[in-house]
Amino acid sequence: MGKTAQYRVAILTVSDKGSRGEREDLSGAALEEAILAQGWSVEARDIVPDEVEAIAERLRHYCDELRVDLVLTTGGTGLSQRDVTPEATRRVIEREAPGFAEAMRAASLSKTPHAMLSRAVSGTRSRTLIVNLPGSPRGARENLEVILPALPHGLDKLRGDDGDCAVP
Repeated sequence: MGKTAQYRVAILTVSDKGSRGEREDLSGAALEEAILAQGWSVEARDIVPDEVEAIAERLRHYCDELRVDLVLTTGGTGLSQRDVTPEATRRVIEREAPGFAEAMRAASLSKTPHAMLSRAVSGTRSRTLIVNLPGSPRGARENLEVILPALPHGLDKLRGDDGDCAVP
């Protein structure tokens, strides 16, 4: 599979203002552009308010009904009282995959000390990987770039690939 594989992706923007139509979804658009540039498909792109159950419901829909390979969230990962994306994600995932969030924070720390404020999490539900990304278009793009090299192998493993994990 790997680089030639077609992965199905859903993008969820978490934003009170965006969900009310008061702010354009630039982060979701940036992620969609980056995913399409990989040759992957975007099966759904939605905006929900910063509400745990609204976020969790969308995540379950993407995983259980649409059965996408990858869900990328953008927004709601900071320290604000309304930032609840990690809590919603933890309600939905069955297994954590902390390396993605750790790698994003480590790479971002070389650019800004604010990276350590990120509470982003990542994990799997059935055969879907969910990854929380920052809410800014630049932060979302840069963090996606950090994890892109590992995504095909991880997504292939979720699809049931039983090949060796050794790097050639």
